Amino acid sequence: MTMRWWSVAAVAAVVLAGCGKKEEPVAQPAPAPAPAVAQAPAPKGPVLDDEKVLNIYNWPDYIPEGMLAAFEKETGIKVNYDTFETNEALHAKLVAGNTGYDIVVPGSVFAKPQIEGGLFQPLDKAKIPNYSNLDPEVLKVLSRVDPGNQYLVPWGWSFTTVGINKQKVEKALGDLPMPENAWDLVFNPKYTAKVKSCGIAYLDSPTEIIPVALHYIGKDAYSNDPTDYAAAVDMLMKVRRDIRIFSSTMIDDIASGKACAVIGWAGDINIAASRAAETGSKDEIVALLPSTGALAFFDTMALLKDAKHPNNAHAFIDFFLRPENAAAMATEMGYNTGNAKVKPLLPPEIAGNPSIFPPSEYLPKLIQPSSYTNEAREAMASAYNRFKRGK
Repeated sequence: MTMRWWSVAAVAAVVLAGCGKKEEPVAQPAPAPAPAVAQAPAPKGPVLDDEKVLNIYNWPDYIPEGMLAAFEKETGIKVNYDTFETNEALHAKLVAGNTGYDIVVPGSVFAKPQIEGGLFQPLDKAKIPNYSNLDPEVLKVLSRVDPGNQYLVPWGWSFTTVGINKQKVEKALGDLPMPENAWDLVFNPKYTAKVKSCGIAYLDSPTEIIPVALHYIGKDAYSNDPTDYAAAVDMLMKVRRDIRIFSSTMIDDIASGKACAVIGWAGDINIAASRAAETGSKDEIVALLPSTGALAFFDTMALLKDAKHPNNAHAFIDFFLRPENAAAMATEMGYNTGNAKVKPLLPPEIAGNPSIFPPSEYLPKLIQPSSYTNEAREAMASAYNRFKRGK
């Protein structure tokens, strides 16, 4: 009420009191409610950490050109991006602790013991709206090592297989036809004795070579039995003298012509094909689909337990899961990200590439990831080193 209204009422009350009449108190109108305070609009975009920094540890040659710069421009976050060459190297660093990284990209075979060892923190999926873009079937596979999909987001998936320079291998084989099972090119002395003339290369990693060797001799690729590793090494020893290169990545070796047949990751073989084409090479570099199957693998993003920039990390994961970024990964890197919304954005030659998007009839042949005990991993490394030394 206004002061003026109150003054008039007060005068009237005094006059009436002077006449000796008792009056009931005059009811006063309720005060008007205070005007509502306008709420500040909710901030658009992800919540970020005060320090605009993000530290990522990933494999080499494994991110589309310009992706980090686009993220930095959009968010103002400075990305420090370092690389490692093997799962074993990453695992050793994580176990040692205090890495300083926020996001790491382990293979799913190593991620299981890393989760169980408490090295990662659960994801806050409310901060990853684009998580819904992921293929439920891919998440189902990952749930074998990450129950409930609490810790891991697929970065790229592919399979360990045989890659060849088609023209060079056919020339090296001469009258010997290509084998029905592509693994014969790198495991069967009948073929390696000829293909060695243009170079055979193996990935330099026990957890890549021993599993496919076990599969080739009819054993469980994820066996934890050291006697199975001995059997695999016995087979490998028969071709040891024919192996020219042990390499952490096949890309440059096959693109430059140092090797014509490799055990490598299909995605890297695709990158090698692109690089060779860029240099004007007419040779056809292809990742094969062995008739007995190939070793599927998933590289995954995980958030370290002691990450100093967890909000920035969630923002990057969400950025990576946009369909257009998944399309860039498939097109430029030759890897499948497991993003269910990507195919309509791809050129036909990528969408139809069976080494990126295997045909449905081949999927059951892919050996799905599992894991090894620490003791088995040590025994595997010992067996692999014996093979590599040739003794």
